[in-house]
Amino acid sequence: MPAEQLNVLARLDQAKTQWYHFMAIVIAGMGFFTDAYDLFCIALVTKLLGRLYYTDLTKPNPGTLPPNVSAAVTGVALCGTLAGQLFFGWLGDKIGRKSVYGFTLILMVVCSIASGLSFSHTPKGVIATLCFFRFWLGFGIGGDYPLSATIMSEYASKKTRGAFIAAVFAMQGFGILFGAIVALVVSAGFRNAYPSPSYAQNPAASLVPQSDYAWRIILIQNLFQKAIFSKVGWIPPAKTMNALEELYRISRAQALIALCGTIPGYWFTVAFIDIVGRFWIQIMGFAMMTVFMLALAFPYHHWTTAGHHTGFVVLYGFTFFFANFGPNSTTFIVPAEIFPARLRSTCHGISAAAGKAGAIIGAFGFLYASQDQHKPDAGYSRGIGIRNSLFVLAVTNFLGMLMTLFVPESKGMSLEEISKDNTGEEA
Repeated sequence: MPAEQLNVLARLDQAKTQWYHFMAIVIAGMGFFTDAYDLFCIALVTKLLGRLYYTDLTKPNPGTLPPNVSAAVTGVALCGTLAGQLFFGWLGDKIGRKSVYGFTLILMVVCSIASGLSFSHTPKGVIATLCFFRFWLGFGIGGDYPLSATIMSEYASKKTRGAFIAAVFAMQGFGILFGAIVALVVSAGFRNAYPSPSYAQNPAASLVPQSDYAWRIILIQNLFQKAIFSKVGWIPPAKTMNALEELYRISRAQALIALCGTIPGYWFTVAFIDIVGRFWIQIMGFAMMTVFMLALAFPYHHWTTAGHHTGFVVLYGFTFFFANFGPNSTTFIVPAEIFPARLRSTCHGISAAAGKAGAIIGAFGFLYASQDQHKPDAGYSRGIGIRNSLFVLAVTNFLGMLMTLFVPESKGMSLEEISKDNTGEEA
């Protein structure tokens, strides 16, 4: 790298925190705020879609999305995200970060609004429209990962780089919380305006036709949680509630988890990433998640009995805390630091896509694996149950801890030192 370029980069590394740093955090972070809202609110919406479009009034329980439809609605945005991470990561190195990042934001806004639209009132028409726009929404979201991380890493000094990148990523927590709050407000408003009986009392009246507008509003405002809350008894059985009541209760539970576990985890990373370092935070996160998953799994039958649900939720919240004060944050930060400038966005996109592939496997694998061994949900085959699934997750976290031993520490080093750009070598 030419000496004059190295001098410019050296001055940037020594620069004090200024206003433009915070502007960069807000601009890049708002993309992640939107990302998290759009991706996480679908868990709430699928509950309403199942009741509205797949309820058989002759059955004792309200409708749920068939397995193939649920997989499509949930997974199509994840697949779009994976594709977007690879494509926009490559494009960011080819034509520049700023212009490509602006395009991804426009794509997210347009597709967020369009997700609440449909071309018909039939189940197939609604689901097809939703899946189409959610794929392109995910495609735009995918571009946000490598571009926002790369932009922030190249703006920040080496002393505060980790905290600034983590702050961008931490906006996800507020996006998750905002998604739950919007769902709470919408469901509470519709519930008060259109009171209705539970499904057990009157199946037809419990569907509340106006709730068809509710899921659209939630999406326009812009997987596991909704299943596990009901399995451990924190949320009553679906048949004892109407459609809007169920949405309200799930939203409230997700808001509490985000407020007490998810968001604090993100900001603990911001506070300690440049003090403790990336390596030790990731090791600690994986280790603690392993411990808490085992603490949930071994006495699982104890947690599902009356009077012990709160203990389960507390431990479950700690797994979210250490996921975000751990590998969820560090695996976003490190790829933005260790690769040379000409490949930084591309390689971050590849890294993020690998993580998203794992998320897709985990989401769908858990959806089927967590089914009860004796009484699976309608349309699903028998699985290994939630208890055994928690053991699998514990083993996965332990393997992640072992893999962290191969991750280099980048705390306090300039990007050029890490990638060896200043010596003519490449990482």
